[in-house]
Amino acid sequence: MTDPAIVVDDLTKRYGARPVVDGLTFSVSRGEVFTLLGPNGAGKTTTVEIVEGYRTADGGSVRVLGTDPGTGGRNLKARVGLMLQGGGGIYPQARPDEILRLYANFHAGGRGPQKLIDLVGLRTSARTPYRRLSGGEKQRLALAVALVGDPEVLILDEPTAGMDPEGRAATRTLIAELRGTGVAILLTTHDLADVERLADHVALIDHGRLVAAGSPDELASSASPRLRFRLPHPLEVADREELSGTLLDGAPGSLTDEGGGRYRLDGVTAEPDVLARLARWSAERGLLIAELTTGRGSLEERYLELVAGAEGEPGAPRGEADA
Repeated sequence: MTDPAIVVDDLTKRYGARPVVDGLTFSVSRGEVFTLLGPNGAGKTTTVEIVEGYRTADGGSVRVLGTDPGTGGRNLKARVGLMLQGGGGIYPQARPDEILRLYANFHAGGRGPQKLIDLVGLRTSARTPYRRLSGGEKQRLALAVALVGDPEVLILDEPTAGMDPEGRAATRTLIAELRGTGVAILLTTHDLADVERLADHVALIDHGRLVAAGSPDELASSASPRLRFRLPHPLEVADREELSGTLLDGAPGSLTDEGGGRYRLDGVTAEPDVLARLARWSAERGLLIAELTTGRGSLEERYLELVAGAEGEPGAPRGEADA
């Protein structure tokens, strides 16, 4: 078994007296997509900037390909590809083919600019000035720049942000292919569709701490049980309260109105007696149950549960500027 490509051990970072990263530990293997997930201000950006070598830690350790990224120098940087949002520092009149030729000159070997243009789907806009590229095209170019050196480690910040559905699908396919070649990929995103489609492992952080970790399926399967159903029309408040009392029958839980006659019963397992009470209540009022689904919540719902739970933990508020 090879050593992990990225190892973060008990990482801490403070701005003044405020902890932004608070004892964070994780590792990223080669051929793995590892996703850092969390709300704005959770500490994701600070963590990634330390992994990139752009910030120094106050405590703990970080190793990228066995080296401290803060002191690894050019040899390490040549083995790590960074895809950052914003396009800062790119001359607005420069074209994608020119930009990629420039970055290719910084590397010995690596991928050729024309191959990269085709790889990320920029052929039709290869000679369009950067300022005239769409947001999605700028994201594709940022990914191409990250791949110029044919990196062993790839750090991606919101890789599909601003892309149209075709661009998102193509980028997800490319990321999956890179994983298949053994590249270690550290991904930060707010797009849970990216997480579900790409991530092998997810670390959910909030207030700089690890809240939960596992595969997307493992996190989703740990969500609270839910019963969803749709009635022909929305219920009046009194009827909804009556139905809630009937279904819960004194048990802890809640009935949520999701709009359009759709309702969600949280915290209650869909046992036969619960379904029977729903059917009986609907039959007495001549209401057809148009849809009925049971099971655990989605990854998004579990994410919201965990973040809501972390809100009550002690500690300083999240940083405004840190994503």
